[in-house]
Amino acid sequence: MNIIAGTAGHIDHGKTALIKALTGTDTDRLPEEKKRGITIDLGFAELELDGHRIGFVDVPGHERFVKNMLAGASGIDLVLLIIAADEGVMPQTREHFDICRMLGVANGLIVLTKTDLVDDELLDLVRLEAAELAEGSFLEHAPVIAVSSKTGAGVDELKQAIVEAAGGISERRDDLVTRLPIDRSFVVKGFGIVVTGTLASGSIREADEMVLMPAGESARVRGLQTHGKEVKTANAGQRVAVNLAGVDQGEIERGMVLCESGTLRPIQIFDAEIEVLASAAKPLRSRQRVRVHVGTAEVLARVHVINEGGEIPPGETDLAQFRLEMPVVAIPGERFIVRSYSPQTTIAGGTVIDNFPKKHRKRETEASRKLLNALTATGGDRRKIVRLIVEASDEQGMRLNDLEARTGWKKRVIQNTIVNRDDQIVNASGVYISTEYFGGLKKKTLAEIGEHHKREPLSHGMVRETLREKVFAHKPAEVFKGVIAGLEGEGLILVENDLVRSASHSQSFSVEEARVIASLRDIFAKADLEVPKLDEALDKSITGTKLRSDHARKLLQVLINGGEIIKVTNEFYFGSAAIARLIEKLCAHADVMADRSIDVPKFKEIAGVSRKYAIPLLEYFDSEKVTVRSGDRRVIR
Repeated sequence: MNIIAGTAGHIDHGKTALIKALTGTDTDRLPEEKKRGITIDLGFAELELDGHRIGFVDVPGHERFVKNMLAGASGIDLVLLIIAADEGVMPQTREHFDICRMLGVANGLIVLTKTDLVDDELLDLVRLEAAELAEGSFLEHAPVIAVSSKTGAGVDELKQAIVEAAGGISERRDDLVTRLPIDRSFVVKGFGIVVTGTLASGSIREADEMVLMPAGESARVRGLQTHGKEVKTANAGQRVAVNLAGVDQGEIERGMVLCESGTLRPIQIFDAEIEVLASAAKPLRSRQRVRVHVGTAEVLARVHVINEGGEIPPGETDLAQFRLEMPVVAIPGERFIVRSYSPQTTIAGGTVIDNFPKKHRKRETEASRKLLNALTATGGDRRKIVRLIVEASDEQGMRLNDLEARTGWKKRVIQNTIVNRDDQIVNASGVYISTEYFGGLKKKTLAEIGEHHKREPLSHGMVRETLREKVFAHKPAEVFKGVIAGLEGEGLILVENDLVRSASHSQSFSVEEARVIASLRDIFAKADLEVPKLDEALDKSITGTKLRSDHARKLLQVLINGGEIIKVTNEFYFGSAAIARLIEKLCAHADVMADRSIDVPKFKEIAGVSRKYAIPLLEYFDSEKVTVRSGDRRVIR
């Protein structure tokens, strides 16, 4: 099993020396660290114990380097809280402990170092301090191991305690998309760019196509190492070094996340549940500028507290929105730390609830809290979470990719959650929408079609695109398609070509309207292919009636919708029977021609019409793929 263990504690309490005593590796790699004798940046080491592969992350203890400590602490499974026996609990001991607690670290050990420098009485006193610090926390019942890195006393006992603690740690979930928060990048001669981090979720394989977020830069995995060994696949919970191709060193920095393309998206706003430390000097207030540490990233942000008072007092927990000055990648359930802007001190910690919220306003406080409280109250029930997210999307609905970015779950997990399992969610041609909003759109659609029939009783139906614009403007095309398909499947509407009508709609005509329709039929039938211009035909059809030509135009549309009349140009309309007879003649001509071609003079001869009709008819046949233009001739298909 892969375990990530991290150190925590005050500067000069022996964290680095302890890791060396455990693994034989000196994690201080920078020249300045060697020169000053303190840890400045993250250090890494590995150890195998009783079948467990332990990756150690050694963090700096100086208050100036807490941001580096936070970059390493975000992915640990097990913390070694280190307290020097000759100094006891110190300020950074408390701050590191608070950070681990608020990051949700659930397993750990308390290690008392430098025991060779104190007597038993002082060691007992430090044990009491440690117990007081851990009271009521995840470390309350943790083993307390006394160690001397100098003499080796207690090191074997500590190794055994680590093995026992590792046995109580669960395997990381396999339902989340791949995320590698990057804590280090460098160039290896002959290989190129390498990034390292603790693989938070998912897996990475050699040759995978990945993307560096939030920049969106594409990269290909050339090679992988875990525990210093080349591997084909790295899994969640492992320290991993990834050799990348297709990206420049200058494009990579700590805080980026390596993930699969098309899964996660950068965000600059999220809602969270926040716990303000009891030791904080003042409440967390709306509009306060803070430093947010999420994953390995540090970013400045403004706080919007989601309560009537606009603040969260020390020691209390409430809801807040964070508006970031730079984009990051974060998913619901992810823990983060809040530090004051200046001076830089840890003041709060929280859990992301919604990573794609709307920007809340004070007058919307109650509604905002309602959704966030509902998401929190799900207890992790995926079906309830998806339902709430889909409901919150109103009539827009959510695509599968949207849900993946919103939850951080793999697509198969989302599909298993909602496909054929939730009668409160409808799959509208690939967009998931709540049954309530889907039903509302169906009612709006039927109402709009009904209004059209009232306004245009002679109309065969409503133009599909007009219906979409009136009811589904700014909504996904898939939702419109899904609603139409649903109504048609229920037998409530009929769709014919580009027209939509109510299944109960029937056209009825007055005596004069019927006379005009009959007259139009007769005019175009007798004209054959030498039809009058449209205005002439309309004026002739209303002779002897009280109807106007614009009314006759609507009646002509009835014949067009019924397929009796064909529009060739804005001026010329032809009877469909005449057009069909002409096509038969053209096909008969083509059958005796080796190249199946015809020119304009021959077309005029076959059709028996002048050029005035021949050119519009040929262009119509071209558009209908009856003929294909080839120079001055046409090939009959």
